[in-house]
Amino acid sequence: MQLYTVRELLTEDTVGTLRRIAEIGFTQVEPFGLLDFADGLRQGLAETGLTAPTTHQGFIGRDDEALDTVFAIAAELGVQTVIDPYVAVERWQTAADVEEIAAQLNAAATVAAKHGVRVGYHNHAHEVESTIEGVTALEYFAGKLAPEVVLEVDTYWVVVGGQNPVDLLPKLGDRVVALHVKDGAGTTETKDQVAVGQGTLPIAEIIAAAPNALRVIELDDSRGDRFQAVADSYAYLTAEAFA
Repeated sequence: MQLYTVRELLTEDTVGTLRRIAEIGFTQVEPFGLLDFADGLRQGLAETGLTAPTTHQGFIGRDDEALDTVFAIAAELGVQTVIDPYVAVERWQTAADVEEIAAQLNAAATVAAKHGVRVGYHNHAHEVESTIEGVTALEYFAGKLAPEVVLEVDTYWVVVGGQNPVDLLPKLGDRVVALHVKDGAGTTETKDQVAVGQGTLPIAEIIAAAPNALRVIELDDSRGDRFQAVADSYAYLTAEAFA
């Protein structure tokens, strides 16, 4: 699960929150703000046996010294892939700007490789709302990435951006190593998000469109209790043999 879902609890008690997550049955988590939570993660992962194969941490555009810091901590915690979760909307409107983002990510990949980790990018809606040379900006971006750079596709935000993730995922191919599996009404209002299996998204078809990708449960927000929604999502995906 993406730990941003329970960010308030994580801030109050990182280790205790990780224990609760493990008790649900999870074996893996995806941290966010890696630098901010490193100490709690170091203790909590060790105590619970949870692993963090991926993490969110902004790094695009940072200098090599800052990159070394990020990737060294990731490697220490056993993270295999560091994913930048957001680049501002205005930078996805022209080919030149998208190519610059790709170049920065490619450069970061070289630094990451020294630490034995790889890098990736996570989308929101604006990367698929914008089109460049007849394709979504996300597809154009993917075509400019070095082979070792990967994508984590947030399938919910793809829907919000007006695209069908079932159609988009095959176009991005094996570069997609992880999915944010989310459900709800597919609106910009994050409180409309619900437990997986209780919304309108075609979860089975989405997963089938990228069957080898890591499946990460997340809610940006919800009108109900987010921790309960995570537990319900886990139960649904497990029952449907998707976990």
